[in-house]
Amino acid sequence: MRILLLSAYEASSHKAWANSLINGLSEHDWTYLALPPRHFAWRIRGNAMSFAFDAAFKPSIEQAYDLVIATSMTDCVGLKALCPNLQSIPWLLYFHENQFAYPASEKQQGLVEMQMVTLYSALAADQCVFNSHFNKHSFFEGARRLLKKLPDYVSPDWLSNIEGNARVIPVPIDIPIENRGERTRINPSHNHSSIRLVWNARWEFDKGPERLLAILLALQSRGVDFEIAILGEQFRTIPKVFESIQHRFASYIRQFGFAPSRDEYLGFLAASDIVLSTALHEFQGLAILEAVALGCVPVLPARQVYPELFGPAYLYDSHLNDIVREANGAVDRIVQFANEKKAAPQVNEYQREAVLKHYRALINGFAL
Repeated sequence: MRILLLSAYEASSHKAWANSLINGLSEHDWTYLALPPRHFAWRIRGNAMSFAFDAAFKPSIEQAYDLVIATSMTDCVGLKALCPNLQSIPWLLYFHENQFAYPASEKQQGLVEMQMVTLYSALAADQCVFNSHFNKHSFFEGARRLLKKLPDYVSPDWLSNIEGNARVIPVPIDIPIENRGERTRINPSHNHSSIRLVWNARWEFDKGPERLLAILLALQSRGVDFEIAILGEQFRTIPKVFESIQHRFASYIRQFGFAPSRDEYLGFLAASDIVLSTALHEFQGLAILEAVALGCVPVLPARQVYPELFGPAYLYDSHLNDIVREANGAVDRIVQFANEKKAAPQVNEYQREAVLKHYRALINGFAL
């Protein structure tokens, strides 16, 4: 099959997903077009024009294809209107996230507009696929809630067939076999008795950096011997709380910032005991799954997608309105796991080979 793969906002997890499909399903002929991860609101509203008319994309868009696979930020309706050759072939819409479950931000504007673009795309696609049950549930729940607010000529029932046919297939973990279970420390000069933590989220407000600071303060106040690697993707605007973390915990930090290479990033994960999350927004938790695949024990808030991924033993209580209380619960888990020398759970069902079987079957179904 000739497949057009569109990523309207190529964040790192989106790129990892696309590369997994292209490399893992090489029996198909892929054309991959992507827009850079900046100007979030403009990407959602303007990507159809960019793909359809920009000279960098227009020649590829106008080719003949058997299937379009697009990320959920892609304006499917706009592209179908602007590109006649894409109107009569099937569309698969893949949801890395949805616009109905983002935490509120003081900078957030035009949210309903973004939600409507995504809703139109879901209605126009032949198949919707989500990376988690949490993502699927929150999308349809939010979309129905929005439809009920609109004044007339709408019905939440329009979503019933789409929801009934929707699938859940995660982004696969792509960890080289030689890295799995590796336990070599990054810096042997560190005290071997300390708890080795890693926090590997995007440096944005929705990943809860203020909650990370609260946990570090609680660890320090209890006299816990620890060290931490603070990794993750950074953007032009970084929350100021990271300056406080770097200043107050410099002696505890073994890496601060994006790892220089993928191999070094995996090395930091493999050298850690516990992967910590403080996220207010998480639809799959790919970075957490990668860390667990390399032997880290997860310590995660009991919210978002995390209860779906791991049992209650790996979760600390979520207290959105009480950061200090939440932080103390996280520290309780960290100390407990360190004392127990707890082993990491298995995540075999998220490994590349296992997940690609589901994608292969789904894509081949469009060829029948």
